[in-house]
Amino acid sequence: MQLHDDSRSNLIRHAVKHDMRIAISQFNAIVGNLSHNTQQMLEQTITAKAAGARVVLFPELSVCGYPPEDLLLRPSFYHDCDMALQQLADASQGIAMVIGHPVLENGKRFNAVTVLDGGNKIAHYRKLSLPNNEVFDEYRYFTPGGEPAVFELDGVKLGINICEDVWHPEAPRRAKAAGADILLVPNASPYHRGKEQERVHIAEERVAETGLAMVYANWVGGQDELVFDGGSFAMNANGRLAAHLPLFESALAYVDYADGQLSSDTLAAWPDEEAAVYAALVVGVRDYIQKNRFPGVLLGLSGGVDSALTLAIAVDALGADKVHSVMMPSRYTADISLTDSRDMVSRVHCKYSELDIWPMYEQFVGTLAPEFNGLPLDTTEENIQARVRGTLLMALSNKTGKLVLTTGNKSEMTTGYCTLYGDMAGGFAVLKDVSKMWVYRLCEYRNRVTIHGLTDPIPTRIITRPPSAELRPDQKDQDSLPPYDVLDAIMERYVEHNQSIADIIKSGYAEADVLRVVKLLKINEYKRRQAPVGVRITPRGFGKDWRYPITNGYFA
Repeated sequence: MQLHDDSRSNLIRHAVKHDMRIAISQFNAIVGNLSHNTQQMLEQTITAKAAGARVVLFPELSVCGYPPEDLLLRPSFYHDCDMALQQLADASQGIAMVIGHPVLENGKRFNAVTVLDGGNKIAHYRKLSLPNNEVFDEYRYFTPGGEPAVFELDGVKLGINICEDVWHPEAPRRAKAAGADILLVPNASPYHRGKEQERVHIAEERVAETGLAMVYANWVGGQDELVFDGGSFAMNANGRLAAHLPLFESALAYVDYADGQLSSDTLAAWPDEEAAVYAALVVGVRDYIQKNRFPGVLLGLSGGVDSALTLAIAVDALGADKVHSVMMPSRYTADISLTDSRDMVSRVHCKYSELDIWPMYEQFVGTLAPEFNGLPLDTTEENIQARVRGTLLMALSNKTGKLVLTTGNKSEMTTGYCTLYGDMAGGFAVLKDVSKMWVYRLCEYRNRVTIHGLTDPIPTRIITRPPSAELRPDQKDQDSLPPYDVLDAIMERYVEHNQSIADIIKSGYAEADVLRVVKLLKINEYKRRQAPVGVRITPRGFGKDWRYPITNGYFA
């Protein structure tokens, strides 16, 4: 069957009532697991058809998941995606399916959508606007398409754009010119703080420009460092939301179109900022562990705020039975650190062990004594303590198969206030993109809410006592770093907003503090390259969207 193109763009509009139900599928894919993703779509299509839907809209690249990265460089990947698409086509009886998939044609690769109905391909669209910023790298893989695709069902003309297309005017304008009444937009839009509202504002702009109603389907779930928050929606031509699906939950919702208006019974509330960030971290941990089939997690519990928050997130994500916390005290560990760790474990009911590291530390130092003869004590001895702890956790991981969660935060990753092969040893960095001040905010948030019947999991003293690595007597973080509120503000301006040193100083921060933070950031790039992957919750984390050279002579 020939697909719709510009030759069919001059569609005649009639002021006639059209009744149509559109299903929005917000499901959790596994990148590369074509059978899993196909099965999810088949099940949701059956449910949507039973609910009276005439068309079901799935997210971007719904066959293979997003982002497939260098899987897109393998020719066999396209063949297998085509086979999955054919399986879906066979199920498209009485309901149209809007399916995202990659296309390889004449040596060019495209990010595409095909509309299936009655076993036929009735429309095909190739993404015009390819994002190449933040975590996106689509120009590495795809060629722009963009010829408008408008198809008709029951007298309604439905146009297609894909994700980034609606962040710019051109692709929606083409769909409008081709005769669309409604714009269907499959998406793979990952979360960062404030992103959910930003999408709606962009949709309002496109709707105002085109006069087209919009139905927007987004992924939900974790994929390595990315978390997709869902938040799919439908918007009428007047810019008002007709539907809003919940954040961080799989959902299948319905939007009815009649008399030129969309309506729905699904209008989920927006969570506050702390709730959204916490949910993103929980989903990121849950899906990384479950999709990679780890039996559970291990983490080092110190009595400090970072490990306490990490433990709370792990228990909320996986259940207490999948979490093993290990306290590894030394001579410098305060009694209250042990007391508070035991207190928290009694609240969350996870497995708990205490392993004294001091005998092993002394053995290391004794072995090295001839080499260190005449040299003063310094951070070397502190790092040995951290590396003993890392070795113990990795041994437990090897023996049990459980993944080690690291507990360091973004402020520490910025300044290098962490130890390679010590507290950085592990497989997933839960707080990698969470600043120290946000750690406190999230601890206080978690103690205000009940999740899975668990309330107030973090002892108050853990939150209120001054932070310390406890690697030497009376040590405090602020002995080595600027106050965290200052550090975090400088970090946000320099890392997330690309402000220069001069601009940050002009905004009111002390020159010494700015120079210190930026210098620490620069000289610790080699550490960040060796850090485990972790959940992204800001517009710029130390992952896909941070690509600075390690050998770097620029300082400004």
